[in-house]
This record gives sequence, C-alpha cells and structure tokens, in this order.
Amino acid sequence: MSLTDRIRPESDTDRDTAPLHADEVFGAHEGGKLGTGLTAPLADARDLAIAYTPGVADVSRAIAADPALAARYTWSHRLVAVVSDGTAVLGLGDIGPRAALPVMEGKSALFKSFAGLDSIPLVLDTTDVDEIVETLVRLRPTFGAVNLEDVAAPRCFELERRLIDELDCPVMHDDQHGTAIVLLAALRGAAAVQGRPLSGLRVVVSGAGASGVACSRILLSAGVSDVVVLDSRGVISEARGGEKAALAAETNPRGVTGGLPEAIDGADVFVGLSGARVEPSLLSTMAPDSVVFALSNPDPEVHPEDAARYAGIVATGRSDFPNQINNVLAFPGVFRGALDAGARRITERMKLAAADAIARVAADDLSADRIVPGPFDPRVAPAVAAAVADAARGERDTPSI
Repeated sequence: MSLTDRIRPESDTDRDTAPLHADEVFGAHEGGKLGTGLTAPLADARDLAIAYTPGVADVSRAIAADPALAARYTWSHRLVAVVSDGTAVLGLGDIGPRAALPVMEGKSALFKSFAGLDSIPLVLDTTDVDEIVETLVRLRPTFGAVNLEDVAAPRCFELERRLIDELDCPVMHDDQHGTAIVLLAALRGAAAVQGRPLSGLRVVVSGAGASGVACSRILLSAGVSDVVVLDSRGVISEARGGEKAALAAETNPRGVTGGLPEAIDGADVFVGLSGARVEPSLLSTMAPDSVVFALSNPDPEVHPEDAARYAGIVATGRSDFPNQINNVLAFPGVFRGALDAGARRITERMKLAAADAIARVAADDLSADRIVPGPFDPRVAPAVAAAVADAARGERDTPSI
C-alpha cells in the first residue's frame, strides 16, 4: 500500500482529495473571506436607540469611569489582532503586506471556526520594529491579544520580545510557537507508537529560522537532551551570533560538526523546517525506525513516499498525506485558553500544556499514520483551550519564590 492510499478518514472523500482549480480558489476569495456580524438586534427605532445614540452614551460614560468595563461591554477583550508585515508569507517569502492580507484573513477565519474568537487582520506597510511596536501599542485599546504571522527572522524574535514587554496582553508569533507546539505533540505521538521516551531521542532540526529556533527550544523544554540544529551553512555554533549563538549554546551536546550528512548519521528524528531538498538515500543513515518530519510547504524537504522507504513514521505539513502537522491544531485553542484565563502572557508552561493536550486527544487512536489528530477533530481546540487556561491559572496561583 502506497502512502497516498493511507489518507486519514476525515480527508478520504472525493471533495477533499480532488485537485484545486483556479476558478474555485479565486471565487472563494473574491471580496475577501471576512465580514462583520451583529450580536445585538437592530430591527427598529428602539434597537437603534439602544445600540447607538442615545443609549450607547451610557456605556461610554461607564467605561470612561471604569476602563475595566471595556472587557464586558465591547469586543476588545476577545478580539485577536492578526498582524503581519508580509515578509515571510507561507513559502512565498517577502511578498509585502497587500499580498499577505488573504493569508491573514484566512487566519482570522480559522480563529472564528475553531475557537469562536473574533479577530481582525492587520497588515502593516513597514518592516521597522519600532514602528510596528508603536502602532500596536497605540491600537491596544482595540484588541485583547496579538497573533504575529509571517514576519521574517531574525526581526521576528526582537518584535515578539518587544511586544511581550510593552503590551499587557497575550502575544504569540504563530510561525514560531504554533509550529513548535504541534511538532512536540506529533513527536510525543510518534514516540508513544514506537514505545520510546522523548529523553532518549537524537533529533536533528534542519532550519534555524523562526520555526527552527522555537521547535528546538520546546523540544529541550520537553526533555529532549540531544538536539542538533543546522542552517544553510551547517551545524550552528556560538560563533554565528544573535539567536543562533544562544541556541547553539543550548544544543549539540555531542559536538557534531559539518553538514546534514554528519548530523543525520544515527539520528532518530529528522525535522525539516528549511525547505532545503534532502536526498532520500541520506535517510538510510538514520537509526532504525526513524521519524521524519518534512514540514516545508507546499514542497517538503523529501517527498513523503520517498521518506517512507526508510523511515518508520513520516509527517508533513500537507493535508494530502497522513500525519499533517498543522498549526491550526494549536493557535485557536492557545489564544482561547489564554483569553479565558485572563492571562497577560503566553508562557512556556502554557505551550507545553497545549502540546500535551493535542497528544492526549490522539492517544486513543494512535498509529504510525495517526500521531496527531486531524485538523477538523472537534475535540482539539476545546482540549487545548482548557489545558492552556489551567496552566495560566496555575502560574497565577503559584507564589513567586
């Protein structure tokens, strides 16, 4: 049986597997994918007097006297700003804010569909970190959380840190942490299928950009002790400077040098996050029953069918093969849980809780072809939201030492 014959049940329909046609795609996007809806009636003069003047003035006066009431009487507390500068969009690269907007609209649609959260896409015509931070600080009364999206490395690291410091609300760069959460959940599933502990795995991460750095760090936080990270120049070292230097100091305990052939030799897990092509035969040098996560989209580092000749478990970011590692498993529930708990930050503990929740949903039906739940599994977002909210409350209730 070929890998293409083993599509998950929720994708095994004529509609889901049929090729996409341009008229279908462009037709679905015409006019944009978002609109606004009413949560209060507006059918007659009395409704108008309540929703707008004169009634709304009473609400405005109340908020002016007690700003905390904005969380109850406006949508700001539950509104997520989906923010991008268009510099690292999908696999398309730096295509600018206008071309990024359809992606941000799609992200907002996912927030609504999977977590019931309203969100608004904001694409900014600047790549200056100071300008982006100032813009969002000034817009803070409008929203309750910030989902950064498709911001190129290394600026994305500084931008996220600055916003976390300067905003009193949850901020997360999904390309970093959403990917990392789902990756960890998938690796937990793969390890469970194979009966191996995470702590004993030798992991190679190809790619030291936004997602590569975050994925490496969450693996370390989860107890994986042997992580080797590469970029286009080979295994990273502290001589690289910046974020890569900091990551190099935490990884590569065996002192591996060289490129991918040296790093992957004897490895248990390969994580591709760079888009660089990997010769399938190179996977034969990995340890028996290896795990290959070729996550670049739309073209994985190695085709899943080629990887399956050598690896025990294969995952990609694509929906037309088993084991899709898709951020939609994480970010809707993460933001919902953070907002439900009134959290001011999305912490490492909350991210680990999210990964564990995703893994638990898949636990009852694990197999080599199902190490994570499908993106339309209705249990996922509520489970992630509850776990994140519990973690946030636990941190809040834990006294500082």
